[in-house]
Amino acid sequence: MDRSHREPDDAFAGDAPSVVSSRAARALWWGSAGVVLAVLGTAVLVAGAEHASRLPVAVTLVLVQVCALRWQVRAPALVLAANAAAGLAVWALLPAVSLTGALLAAQVVLCVLSATRSRRASVWALAAMCLPAPLAFGAGGGPDLTVYLLAVVLAWTGGQWRRAQQARTRAEARRAVVEERARIAREVHDVVAHTLSVMVIQAGAADDVFTERPDQARQALRAIETGAREALGELRLLLSAFRPDAEEDGTEERREPEPSLARLDELADTVRATGMTVRVRREGDTLGLPAAVDLAAYRIVQEALTNTLRHAAGADEVSVRVTADGASVKVRVIDNGRSVQGGSRVMGTGRGLVGMKERARLVGGSLHAGALPGGGFEVAARLPVERAS
Repeated sequence: MDRSHREPDDAFAGDAPSVVSSRAARALWWGSAGVVLAVLGTAVLVAGAEHASRLPVAVTLVLVQVCALRWQVRAPALVLAANAAAGLAVWALLPAVSLTGALLAAQVVLCVLSATRSRRASVWALAAMCLPAPLAFGAGGGPDLTVYLLAVVLAWTGGQWRRAQQARTRAEARRAVVEERARIAREVHDVVAHTLSVMVIQAGAADDVFTERPDQARQALRAIETGAREALGELRLLLSAFRPDAEEDGTEERREPEPSLARLDELADTVRATGMTVRVRREGDTLGLPAAVDLAAYRIVQEALTNTLRHAAGADEVSVRVTADGASVKVRVIDNGRSVQGGSRVMGTGRGLVGMKERARLVGGSLHAGALPGGGFEVAARLPVERAS
């Protein structure tokens, strides 16, 4: 797919070209082709009834425009030029078809170009589409000219609106990632601070008994080594996120017990209090996990349950499965709800899903979320243990 870059000297400071998925491109083609066939095709058949010799050529030109729409996302400028030329030829053959109608396919491509390419490119395309305006004035005077210019400007404006909407969505997703990283950094900061404090106490204890009870001193030193390895893993995560904000009043606030998979039943009880049935299943030993992995797994389950309560219409049951096999921790949360407003909860459209994905990424893992074929929604994550050790 064409991913042409924005020119460095872009006076309009537009964002980089939008990338359209192949599925969306196909849907756009079928939709726009249907509109062009229904509107322009009908107009050509009606106007060509009195010009039987010209009708086959005009119909062929309409089909050419419809086929060219297949590439309107990949090469909108070329498709715009081709459809504009074909549309003008249709109008020349059958003047009874208005210029606005003859250039309908070109207006559709103008809208796509305005939404997916730089602002400068879309302005040039708009100016090019305004060039045939004198032809509309010559054919039907002021009314035809007004209709044509209004249609062209609306097509361009529609693309700009879509472009702005996509920019807002991307900005919101980036903001969610930044906020999630900041929250993770604060939590990792607390874990590292706790680990280092314990190491200091153990070092002092080892020094006190080093001469009289060397075995106990060695045990303390081994505990320090283990704690240091864990702290290094936490610091790697901390360096990949934002630094925690300092307390404005300089005082240490009281904190709740550290979130952990050991408190999973407490978390499930809070959801059960809302009337939801929560089934929790553990496989393997989740004790002794690296603090970062333990925290990430807990937060993913917590956010998945929160999303179920907020977004899963009609859900009354959710299952949580945590599997630890020594090499990784796998988390799977499935509800039996349906998507709101007939849509689907897709990865990236919600800030909660963005946060869960970021948590998994920071510990070297992966996360998938999506609707299940038979109904319901699934969040599945795999968090490696070695990466955080």
